Amino acid sequence: MSEPQTPSPAGPPRVLAVANQKGGVGKTTTAINLATALAAVGETVLLIDLDPQGNASTGLGVSSADRTVTTYDVLTDEYRLEAAVTDTGIPGLLLAPAGVDLAGAEVELIEADRRHYRLADAIAAFEKAGKTPVTYILIDCPPSLSLLTINALAAADAVMIPLQCEFFALEGLSQILRTIDTVRERINSRLELQGVVLTMHDRRNNLTNHVEADVREHLKDKVYRTVIPRNVRISEAPSHGKPALLYDLKCPGSQAYIQLASEVIQRERTRSRAA
Repeated sequence: MSEPQTPSPAGPPRVLAVANQKGGVGKTTTAINLATALAAVGETVLLIDLDPQGNASTGLGVSSADRTVTTYDVLTDEYRLEAAVTDTGIPGLLLAPAGVDLAGAEVELIEADRRHYRLADAIAAFEKAGKTPVTYILIDCPPSLSLLTINALAAADAVMIPLQCEFFALEGLSQILRTIDTVRERINSRLELQGVVLTMHDRRNNLTNHVEADVREHLKDKVYRTVIPRNVRISEAPSHGKPALLYDLKCPGSQAYIQLASEVIQRERTRSRAA
């Protein structure tokens, strides 16, 4: 694995929502493997699974039977966030798992006080308790504009958007960018775009190259230099309950996520110096 970097300085964790309203863009795969890569280079990471499908939890090898306290319990105020935090067996990587009951939170919270800020409040209490210090919190969002996604964006400092290199993905990009602007104006004024990561990238495909060129032209340096290639080993890893980095470290996909983690850390340090 790559050489360890100097861990981020002590302070509040940076909260990054991994979000795209379009499904099938590699969102959960990116959340799992970016979290693993950040942990591998010395960060302490909490991955919050906010998708009722619970794929991030499954992909990290946490079975349904082991999810005794989930993000549903946190959002409905049954438990504090630290009660949901589970050890993944990967050094430096913790998980707050999701279960199918999370789908019911949409209905249950619709009339609740601070319904948009349930996750933000839970994270704030988690930080204040200080029992499990982390440097990054990643939130895996559902593939829809729902109350769960709004909770993630309300809690986040910044958003990472995975973008599949295909034509229709551009429509999803414009939608999530509009959503970020709306949330910034009405709910969370500090929210910013951390970056767009191009996924399922195939340089042999002309359409892939056209999409990449178009996105880079419009969003400039908001698009990460690192691209995630279309890679069979990345697709196989979740069925083994492992991130790709543990399933096959040397495959191109794993190496790309290590590069992406380094780029994320560099962007965050540049932002911190400029603040």
